[in-house]
Amino acid sequence: MTSDSSQAIDARVRAAAAGDARAVRALLSELLPRSRNLVRYLVRGDADVDDIAQEALVAVLRGLPTYRADGSFRAWSDRITARVTFAYLKRTRSRREVELPDLSLVADPGAPPDEYAIRRQTVRMLDRLPDDQRQVLVLHHVMGMSLPEVAGELCVPLETARSRLRLAKQKLRALRGEP
Repeated sequence: MTSDSSQAIDARVRAAAAGDARAVRALLSELLPRSRNLVRYLVRGDADVDDIAQEALVAVLRGLPTYRADGSFRAWSDRITARVTFAYLKRTRSRREVELPDLSLVADPGAPPDEYAIRRQTVRMLDRLPDDQRQVLVLHHVMGMSLPEVAGELCVPLETARSRLRLAKQKLRALRGEP
């Protein structure tokens, strides 16, 4: 990302935090596909993805006054999205999970069809991982968090996070038919 686009995002964030409705709409339009994809990577099936993504974007908007611009705005909003997703999963853990077919994915606007197919295949493979392994893998490889950060985010010991990541990679290799 160039510093110009980073400055544009920062200006939009400041304007949205100040209550500028146009800036809020622009920010939400930019964040929605990213938030939805992250939620979809973290949860199994599409049934609740839109609800969780909406809840996450509301949390981002509510948190705008606390954003300090110490790091990337996208990374900050990704962490909020992940936390909202984990909170949702904890609330619904007692419900019996019903397997639903993967009906759709939101690809980035203008993405070529082959990229969409790759995303669908990736999500199908993620759906076959246990939730704990899937979450560690997504936080580490999609969000770029270090293993100590992942362990902190998931409230598990570092060695547990490391083990889950190793097991997730092994299972993905097996799913892909690799030794």
